[in-house]
Amino acid sequence: MAQRPAPAPVPSAPTEPTPTTLPPRALNQGIVVASYLLVAAALLVVMWRGLLPGLLCVCLGFLLTRALTGWFAAGLGRIQRQATPSATSLRVAQFTAAGLVMLLPLALLAMGLTHSRGYLVSAPQQYQELLTYMARTVLELRLKLPADMAAHLPEGVADIQRIIASYLGAKAGALAMAGRAWLAGVLFAYVGLLIGALAAVRPPVLARGPLAQQLKLRITLFGEAFRQIVAAQFWIAAFNTLLTALFLLFVLPIWGLQLPYTPVLITFTFVAGLVPIVGNLVCNVVITIVGLSVSPFAAAACLGFLILIHKAEYVINAKVVGRRTQMGVWELLSVMFVAEAVFGPAGLVAAPLFYAYLKKELVAARLV
Repeated sequence: MAQRPAPAPVPSAPTEPTPTTLPPRALNQGIVVASYLLVAAALLVVMWRGLLPGLLCVCLGFLLTRALTGWFAAGLGRIQRQATPSATSLRVAQFTAAGLVMLLPLALLAMGLTHSRGYLVSAPQQYQELLTYMARTVLELRLKLPADMAAHLPEGVADIQRIIASYLGAKAGALAMAGRAWLAGVLFAYVGLLIGALAAVRPPVLARGPLAQQLKLRITLFGEAFRQIVAAQFWIAAFNTLLTALFLLFVLPIWGLQLPYTPVLITFTFVAGLVPIVGNLVCNVVITIVGLSVSPFAAAACLGFLILIHKAEYVINAKVVGRRTQMGVWELLSVMFVAEAVFGPAGLVAAPLFYAYLKKELVAARLV
């Protein structure tokens, strides 16, 4: 008797993923998107709450600690005659580098306060001398200007003191807020330096979750962008210092003018120039004030020359930074102008760094 063939198996309906489970590919994409959103939100909060000095000092403290750790570890390896430093030597080098980075600003502050004691004691006398010099300058202008225009100028030291006092009284609130903002910025910068130094010497974490891995990748790209910007800013500061030295040492003496403390001003120009844009503005103010102590013409010449350097720094910054970060000059200039319009001077400082990081993310994702 012939056997009846077995019925063909009925294909079962494909099982759809439950709402609580996602395919691995979708899950990975969600983690990547979440890491992008977290970093973007963190950067927006930094700009919104004025935490840019802290962020920059976090990166600076991290890079300085890592660089000093490498130098100290190499030195200990040579002392111990080892090609590779031991784990103990490496930890000693890390803690030494972190301690140096954290304590050096406090030591510099203490040294500055010690050396400025004499200046603080003689400040009232210098203030009176400045008022006398300003009064003499105003009186000379009163003699040279027409009578109707000269009537609007103060007549002597007492009038100048009254004008300064009334102006300071009207701007007392704004000056107090500005002072608090500067103090908060310095505090954020030092706390950021501490965070960066401590992060550089943290013990390595062997196992990380997927979100932590993606955030580490974002932070690594941001650190690379910061390192390139710092290297570019070094050459920009060197270029500005060279131009300022030529102006102070050769151009002004041709006109019969000589500014006091010229070596200090040149050194200050380089140190302040390491801070993008803002450092150049601070340097302009200091040199112009020193020029005013010589003559109004010297102050006007310093101000005009330094404004020219400041305007040229837009193009110089975009050219140098763009070459090191593979960005076009027009790109960086556009980003700098837009960021300054939205966030003010802080946006002008952050624009090269943030755009360099964005460009690195786009290149890593193979979108550009």
